[in-house]
Amino acid sequence: MPSLKVLLDKNRRWSAKVRERDPQFFSSLAAQQLPRFLWIGCSDSRVPANEIVDLPPGALFVHRNVANVVVHTDLNCLSVLQFAIDVLKVEHVLVVGHYGCGGVHAAYQARPLGLIDNWLRHVQDVAAKHAPLLENLPDDGTREDCLCALNVVEQVVHVARTTIVQDAWHRGQTLSLHGWIYQLTDGLITDLEMTAEDQASLESSYAATIARLA
Repeated sequence: MPSLKVLLDKNRRWSAKVRERDPQFFSSLAAQQLPRFLWIGCSDSRVPANEIVDLPPGALFVHRNVANVVVHTDLNCLSVLQFAIDVLKVEHVLVVGHYGCGGVHAAYQARPLGLIDNWLRHVQDVAAKHAPLLENLPDDGTREDCLCALNVVEQVVHVARTTIVQDAWHRGQTLSLHGWIYQLTDGLITDLEMTAEDQASLESSYAATIARLA
């Protein structure tokens, strides 16, 4: 098991390299953050938000949890969402899932794991909602991949239905929601084209995206 000192040493080398490239980087970063994007993603260690879209610190506001779930009773997620929209004035909220998601796999397999079963119930609800679509797919692997995508789509809807987003749209704030999915095997993101800028576009985008996934 690596010593924690290894991480501290890596931090110092990283800091030195950054300051060598840009001596003012950290002082500028400390002064303010002006991200245009909020990333709601999975906690999976293989999906580092800033790195896979090649953005520096300060450019992406991030919330992560197991299976990138948005629950209306999760004050942590809602607080991040409100701060991003009301204070930072982000213009885009990105809900980003990934294929090979351990949380989605556990939800699909429905094997008891303990406390996390309560959280994964939300993903199981997505599977139940789209059971006919999933049952038409040829095998478990394809179904799990589809469930990863469907989960993203449903979480975009959950974001849109929060009072935070509804209020922002009502006051005319520029705000778009997007559903993306990341492939671990090649490092590429696919835009699921689940995009909404208001309630009307949410409904039309949802119908079109579900039809494409079917």
